[in-house]
Parts: sequence; C-alpha cells; structure tokens
Amino acid sequence: MYLKKIVLVVVFLGLIAGGAFSYMVYSAIFSPNTSFTNEQAFVFVPSDANFEEVANVLQPLLKDIDSFREVAQRKGYMDNVKGGKYALKKGMNNNEIINTLRSNNIPVKVSFNNQETLANLAGRIAVQIEADSLTLLSAFKDRKFLGDKNFAPDNALGMYIPNSYELFWNTSAADFRNRMHKEYTRFWNQDRKAKARTLGLAPAQVITLASIVHKETVKVSERPRVAGVYLNRLRKNMLLQADPTVIYALKLHSKDFDRVIKRVLYKDLELDSPYNTYKYAGLPPGPIAMPDISAVDAVLNPEAHDYLYFVADVQNFGFHKFAKTLAQHNRNKAQYVRWINAQNVNR
Repeated sequence: MYLKKIVLVVVFLGLIAGGAFSYMVYSAIFSPNTSFTNEQAFVFVPSDANFEEVANVLQPLLKDIDSFREVAQRKGYMDNVKGGKYALKKGMNNNEIINTLRSNNIPVKVSFNNQETLANLAGRIAVQIEADSLTLLSAFKDRKFLGDKNFAPDNALGMYIPNSYELFWNTSAADFRNRMHKEYTRFWNQDRKAKARTLGLAPAQVITLASIVHKETVKVSERPRVAGVYLNRLRKNMLLQADPTVIYALKLHSKDFDRVIKRVLYKDLELDSPYNTYKYAGLPPGPIAMPDISAVDAVLNPEAHDYLYFVADVQNFGFHKFAKTLAQHNRNKAQYVRWINAQNVNR
C-alpha cells in the first residue's frame, strides 16, 4: 500500500513536471514574442550574416531573445540564415518569426532617374539595396560584361532605363546590373528598334541623342520638336552645337560633376573634347545624362519640320523659339542674350 502511494506521487509529480515542460515549450514556440507597438517592423538581414548577427538585430524587437534562440535551434534556423528584407508583424510568436525569416524575403522598389554618371547611379542604388556604391560601380564598369553586351565605358550609362523596379533588397551588384540589362532588352522592343533603324541610328545612339534632348528642355511636350531639330542637323551634316554637351565636357574636364554652370561662354566652345559638339561633328561618344523615357520616345517619334535652330524663349519660360534660318535665329538669340545679360548671369 505504501509503495503504491509512492508510485502515485511519482506519477503525479511526473505529470506536473511534464505539463510544466510542455507549457514552457508551448510558450516558447507559440506565445507572442514581439515588443514593438507598430503593426509591423522591418528587419534587414545581410547576405553574409550569421545567427548571432540576426539575434542582435532582433533583440530590440523581441520580448524574450532567449526563447527565440531555443526555438531557432530546434527548427534548425541557426545554421540556415538567409539574407533579405523581412516584415515581422506585431504579436508574432517565435515559430512565426522563424518561418518568416526562412521564406518571406519581401521585394523592394528601386527607382532612379536623372543620374549624370555611373558613379551617381551607383550612389543612388546603394541607398536602396544591400550592395555598396563601390561594388555597384565596379559591376557597372566591368569591361568583360560591357564587351559581351556591346557596350563601352562611354555609353554604359545608357543601359539603365530610368524607372521603378521590384527586386530583393539583398540583390548583388552583378545581379542588379544583369537585371537592368534584361530591362534594357525589354525596353528596346521591335517597335522601338524599327523606329531607330528608320532614323539610321542604333539604340545606344538614340539614347545619346535623347540625353541631349532631355537636357535641352524640361517640357515633355516640346521634346519631339527639339529632337526634330537635331535630327535635321544630323541629316545635313551640320554640327549639333548643343550647349548641354559643352557643359558636360567642362564637368568631365574638371572632374567635378557637382559644378553648376548656368551659361556657356564663347571660350568654353574651344574646349577640345569629343563631347564638345561645337567642335566635333555627329553625336558625342555616349549620353551626357540619363534621359527619361519621354526623351527617348521623343527621338524615336520626332516632330517633322524644317527648323534648324532654337533658343530659350524669354517670354515663355521653359520653352524655346525655333527658327528655320540663321538670320531668324540670330534675332531670337539677340533677345535672349539681352535678357540673360540683364540677369547678370556670367557663369
């Protein structure tokens, strides 16, 4: 009888211990373990992160980091960390958190436009994905890649079509560059290629000309007319004489792309640079900036006219006055010069 009581007590205590252990396990796995008050918190896990680095990132967001560690070990997450951007929702338990970190890498929107150089582009992208600007710039300038894709260092910027793209935060520099080439190929569909051929231009040349059009006017509605002027000049073997190319040449010569140049002077036109379209015929070696899609399509769909000249319209700011003859252009230009001198714009 005494032995029976002992057995019952032991069984009872075992049940209590087992229940307590089961409760602890259940709590560790299924009890809410977030400490933030917002509906969700984003976690960025570097591609080369180990578990301890992930734990350090998570610690401010969790009530109990030790229970998270226990569950992570049981589920094999400690040796299977994956980089990416993850969204943790308020009230998640450890099981849900680990499942999220395993398989719910969420994409980010990456956007860019108006960059003047590959270095500027690398800096813009580096604040949006994991890759740093130096690694990105190295990938952009990779000569083997450029040669394989029929690009050169001077026109490589033209491969990047400004837009918003969805990709993973932990996309590598090389993968980002490769994705942009796919987008470039998709952009240059049969219709656009056919229009470029009609103009006698390759896609890279269209983008170079579009960059000049983009810089000449911010008015989208005016871009097909400006494009028509430059195409008329190319057909007549005239110098393009585009001020934005001279400004680019000056910046390139001084290695200072932060420099602000509001006025092109006559002495600037003497700069010996393949980008100086007052000295060298045809298109420059590559784009002077990243043209937006409206500028590219303006070149592909130019306005048909006989204009050969244009100058800023001081009576309708943002737009230009167009002329068919040099005499008419000089009258328009004189009006502009009087106005800019009155503004004391010397540079």
